[in-house]
Formats: sequence, C-alpha cells, structure tokens
Amino acid sequence: MHRDALTHGTPHTTRYAVSKVPEVTIYFWVIKILATTVGETAADYLNATLGFGLTNTTIVTVVLLVLSLVGQFAAGRYIPALYWWIVVLVSVTGTLITDNLTDNLGVPLPVTTTVFTCALVVVFVLWWAVERTLSIHSIRTQRREAFYWLTILLTFALGTAAGDLIAERLALGYGWSLVLFAAVITTITLAHYGLRINAVLAFWAAYIVTRPLGASLGDLLTQPADAGGLGLGKTVVNSVFFVVIIALVAYLSVTRVDRPEQRDREAATA
Repeated sequence: MHRDALTHGTPHTTRYAVSKVPEVTIYFWVIKILATTVGETAADYLNATLGFGLTNTTIVTVVLLVLSLVGQFAAGRYIPALYWWIVVLVSVTGTLITDNLTDNLGVPLPVTTTVFTCALVVVFVLWWAVERTLSIHSIRTQRREAFYWLTILLTFALGTAAGDLIAERLALGYGWSLVLFAAVITTITLAHYGLRINAVLAFWAAYIVTRPLGASLGDLLTQPADAGGLGLGKTVVNSVFFVVIIALVAYLSVTRVDRPEQRDREAATA
C-alpha cells in the first residue's frame, strides 16, 4: 500500500491518513503485558544466561530499536508486526537503561525513579504544549509519533525502576508484587469506568503500571523455587510468550480488529 498523507510538509509535520498506533482493546493489553514480561526476562537471558554482558546487550538492543524505529516512521500506516516488535525492543531497552544506571553506575533506585518520573512529566508537558493532546488516538503526525515513542520508552524505564524499588523496599516477593500491581491496575480501571476519570490519564497510568506487573510475572515464572519463583526458566518462558505474541499479532494483522478504520478504508479502495 502506498504511503498516505493528508498534507505535505516538513518531516516533523507530515500527516498520516490514519493513526499509527492500535486501538486500545483487550488484545492491546494482553500483548503489552506479554511484551513487558519478555522485556524483563529477555534482558536477563541475553545478559546473564548467554553471557553477552550488560553493556553488549544494551548496544545490540539499542541498535535494533533505532533501526526498527526508522522503519516505523517511514511507514505510512499502522503495521501490527512492526509496532509490537518495537514495543518488545522498547521493553528490553527500558529495562536495560535502569539496570545500567543501577548496576554499572550505582545510581540508587529512589534517584532513578524520581528522575524518570520528572522526565516523563516534562515530556507530557511538552507534548501537550505543542500538540494540545496526549491521546494515543491522535498519532497522525511524525512529531506526535516521536513524542509517543519517547513517552513509551520513559514509561518502561520508570516502571522498571519503580517496580524494583517497591519490590526491594517492601520485600513482597514475586507473587504478592504481582497481586499489588494487578490491584493498582484494577483500581485505575474502576476509577475510569466508575468515577469517569480522564481516559487519557487512566490509559497512561495503567500503561506505566503494566511494566512492573509484567516484570513480577516474569520473575514469578522464571526464578527458582528457593527464591520464591516457579522455576520454569527464562528459555521456556521467553519461547512460550514469544509464540503467543506472534500468534496474537498474526491474528491482528489478518482481522484488523485493532485498527477498524484502516481495515474499512483498505476494503473501500480495494
């Protein structure tokens, strides 16, 4: 399909015919949590199990992420496989950013959590000041898309730092940490549908919390029994979760249930 544009302009203001991101459906949240879990376990697998080391793992992941983002920005529409591949890479990269700051540079988790929180607030303020919207339903320009992916990266880094901080300070263990973060997401959901809190605020709050939720799930599944986990191993968990992600993304690519207006538009022009 040819790249569609509503208007011609500079690379920062090029408009796409449809949003570049998927609709927020149950598939969105399931794949997001799976990708988040893979991000946690894959980073550990490459770093420790395969012996790549933290620095080499970071370099390889960042290069892959940059190349994938170039392809994402060049595309004129939402492509499920490309989009979710980038989310997985961002998940791994966000984990590695926090791990590098904590393990290599010795930055305390309270500091990294505070710094990433402030950075995320700054990006939100700038995004709103420039675009007057933070809605993911309006990602129809390259500038908005740049804000979007920067925000996504910061949410993963913040989620990693905050999740590790809570787990370390409260010492809840993997199972109870999973329950805690699930309860927070449930509270956000009920507040949105019951108290009608702003949909954009609810979305981004839930998006941040799914990061430590996925990490807790990954740790619960992969860590040995004597450490409080189920001992399934990183290889098994990564393989199973990747297969499920691929299957769901293939389903979305065929049905377009997460991008109905794109599906209808292509059907009308076929």
